[in-house]
Amino acid sequence: MGIEIYRRIAEFGKKLIICDDIESTLPAISEEAKAIINVERCSIFMVDRPTNMVWTKLSDGVGRIALALDSGIVGQCATSEKSQISNNPYEDSRFLPKIDEKSGFVTRNILAVPIFNSKQAVIGVIQLLNKYNGDFTESDGGIMEFFANYVSGTLELALLMEENKK
Repeated sequence: MGIEIYRRIAEFGKKLIICDDIESTLPAISEEAKAIINVERCSIFMVDRPTNMVWTKLSDGVGRIALALDSGIVGQCATSEKSQISNNPYEDSRFLPKIDEKSGFVTRNILAVPIFNSKQAVIGVIQLLNKYNGDFTESDGGIMEFFANYVSGTLELALLMEENKK
């Protein structure tokens, strides 16, 4: 995967310029993240500090998910401000199997990466599920951290524009 992946991310950044609202930004980010790492699903969780919750604006294949900020692998990613990998989630105490039970989906592995805003606060988490070719690696985490940094400005702008509409 070398330099080509970073070129792909740079090209994607050019496409993001036309996304100026959350409804067009999130699906574009999700689809690109899935393609880069070759995974089955991608959900993007937004951090809501006033309510101490994380919730999905976009959940690939399931309805809206809302969790306490201190729960699950996504919550740990958001609060620790560090990427989290779980290649055996059903044996991981942080994993929340009830989401799989409700949806009928079977999670084989998880990579969760924080998205930082311009003030270096976590505003969201990209969660990738079920890598097609084996387990998630530290290299996957590094690529997705680069990706998250690359898309964070567009996402932050889309969130600000959404707030201004209210």
